[in-house]
Amino acid sequence: MPLQMNRDVFVTCAVTGSGGTQDRSPHVPRSPEQIAASAIAAAKAGAAIVHCHVRDPETGAPSRDLKLYREVTQRIRDAEIDVVLNLTAGLGGDMVFGRPSAPLPLADGTDMASAEERMAHIADCLPEICTLDCGTMTFAEADSVMTNTPGMLQAMGSMMTALGVKPEIEAFDTGHLWYAKQLVTDGVLTAPALVQFCMGVPWGAPDDLNTFMAMVNNVPPDWHWSAFSIGRNEFAYVAAAVLAGGNVRVGLEDNLWLAKGELATNEALVSRAVTIIEAMGASIMKPAAVREKLGLTKRAPR
Repeated sequence: MPLQMNRDVFVTCAVTGSGGTQDRSPHVPRSPEQIAASAIAAAKAGAAIVHCHVRDPETGAPSRDLKLYREVTQRIRDAEIDVVLNLTAGLGGDMVFGRPSAPLPLADGTDMASAEERMAHIADCLPEICTLDCGTMTFAEADSVMTNTPGMLQAMGSMMTALGVKPEIEAFDTGHLWYAKQLVTDGVLTAPALVQFCMGVPWGAPDDLNTFMAMVNNVPPDWHWSAFSIGRNEFAYVAAAVLAGGNVRVGLEDNLWLAKGELATNEALVSRAVTIIEAMGASIMKPAAVREKLGLTKRAPR
């Protein structure tokens, strides 16, 4: 398939994530006030969408606390700048096994929840977008598995559709996109769907361009997509995504560094991405244009 560069690009900022980055950079936000402030700063730098997790304000550990999501949501919606809100629905599917000689019982760090529990903050806060991790995979940790069974994905996807919240399909590997297309075929999700390609996350899709283009070339023509890579290749994938016809994600969830030896902030990462995109001759989309393009509705919480 010939490349068709995207000339109107939206930027997503993944503000904090759930990984163990708190002790590696003082710029990773922790409290709801810090997360919202960083999201607002990213929006001012050019991000049309902010993708937010919440963390325990005391420990920095990932959290599904509804009160924390409510506070982040309200602070962002009360800001003087408009931005599309994207909340994670990824927590609640983590299994940590014991050593290989005794894998059961499951070890500390396991967080398994029902579809209703995983979606509680989405139903309450009603963001425009929420994520749907469209498959099961092992991460770099030896005995940790992110589980998203077909039944769980059908249940959560149906809830998102009923709520009118746009699922952002997180595709960490080729099979995740394959199953996402099946969810649309089955009527669980509606077309045109929105996909985020998550490249370079061990042990999902490697961030080489052959794998990336294989995934891009399997996106249905009427769908919308974005992409990122973690770590040092984050900015390279800004250019690669635009050149291949897609949109862009950056943020401290994926990369802590602006340059070698220089820790980044979310707004600095967004500003660098905007510079790259505009230098390629493309324009940065505003939140209102993104809502129109993706069919999003901005609503108040219930």
